[in-house]
Amino acid sequence: MPIRIDRIQVAVPDRAEAARGWVELLGAEADGRDEIAALGARRTRYRLGDGFVELLEPSGAGVVQEALAQHGPHLFAAGVATPDLDGLRARLRELGAAPAHEGGQLHLSPGVTGGHGLRVVVSADQPLPPVGATQGLYEVTNLVRDSAAAVQRVADLFALDANAFVPIASSEYGYDGTLTLFDPDRLDRLEMITPRAPEKTMGRFFARRGECLYMAFAECRDLAEIERRATHAGVGHTVVPPAAKRGAAGPDTIFLHPDALGGMMLGLSRPSVAWTWSGRPDRVESAR
Repeated sequence: MPIRIDRIQVAVPDRAEAARGWVELLGAEADGRDEIAALGARRTRYRLGDGFVELLEPSGAGVVQEALAQHGPHLFAAGVATPDLDGLRARLRELGAAPAHEGGQLHLSPGVTGGHGLRVVVSADQPLPPVGATQGLYEVTNLVRDSAAAVQRVADLFALDANAFVPIASSEYGYDGTLTLFDPDRLDRLEMITPRAPEKTMGRFFARRGECLYMAFAECRDLAEIERRATHAGVGHTVVPPAAKRGAAGPDTIFLHPDALGGMMLGLSRPSVAWTWSGRPDRVESAR
């Protein structure tokens, strides 16, 4: 039922402060404010790519306040768009899941999604032209202890075809798991992975936080410009490959560290390059 990753939600203590990096580095544009009573949060929406970034600041006691008190600013929820919001809500009810329904969205807590630290906000699909430096989000990463069980729960909740899923493993970053592609011809997916190298960055994060959302990915055509902006702003970022090894083609990926974007890490990849590790390397377009 999901058609694409259309947004992310970030829990922050100060929306204006957190927004600075999204606006200055990525060209996000403010798109309205409201409040989500079910989360105890004030929300500011920003258009980015063909979707949104939603910054959530506590309005009082509630889920967001508790999450911030426990973990500080962080990636709070993955956002998926569906062409049939009512149908998905009915399906969830049949499965015994009862997400909050507010503001035209379904808010799925980790308890609803299987207890693996995955929080999801579901919206009706709204095709929009890209805004800012990215074409759109396509992945949110969920760190889990048992990727097989987490993947099965996601497939059941959202009626996904497991034949489209792609196994993934990385010795460089130290993990294995599954990409739950929503459609075999699109990159949109939840990445359900288990860290296997406790000495690496992801493994250390997992040791501190346990099962949780880790980061998101978006496509970006001008990674060199994002690298320039991040360097000028003096914020943390990692470029792959590094300058000494990339040649004339430029970078394939940039990781913007949490200090750049109000508390969460965002990966930006050159358009189509993510097919390299997503089961269809033949679909990768040459860099120009």
